[in-house]
Amino acid sequence: MAYYFKPSRWSLALLILCALHAPAAYAKDSDSAAVSAVVARFHTALTAGDVQTAANLLAPDATILESGGRESRSEYIGHHLPEDIKFIQAVPSKSSPLDITVLGDVAWASSTSTTRGTFESKPVNLVGAELMVLTKSPSGWLIRAIHWSSRKAK
Repeated sequence: MAYYFKPSRWSLALLILCALHAPAAYAKDSDSAAVSAVVARFHTALTAGDVQTAANLLAPDATILESGGRESRSEYIGHHLPEDIKFIQAVPSKSSPLDITVLGDVAWASSTSTTRGTFESKPVNLVGAELMVLTKSPSGWLIRAIHWSSRKAK
């Protein structure tokens, strides 16, 4: 007697659901890795003083929020970015792992940090938070918004 497997409607539906979910999960993991790489490249560019690379990772309509202010991409590049580079190069910072959420062509990455050292002969001891919002474009992921906040460490 031959035994034939006859799937039920539920097992067939589960099989189809698993097959459809696998590529989506892979794409999401791939997108998370790409978002993480963009954030890392942005931070590396700042540390290296590479204004051009940092600027290229910012979308044309990017908004930067920091210290209670808001700047456009061009305002940030024109006057705040050079100051950020000087600070980042002078004061060591340690960041937590990124927490990344991808929802279609939009992603956000957040982390916290501790920054300790000396800047312009003044002691620095800060805890901070960073949130970046990115969107997927034909050329890859771009940073649309950055929000940085910090406070004195206890």
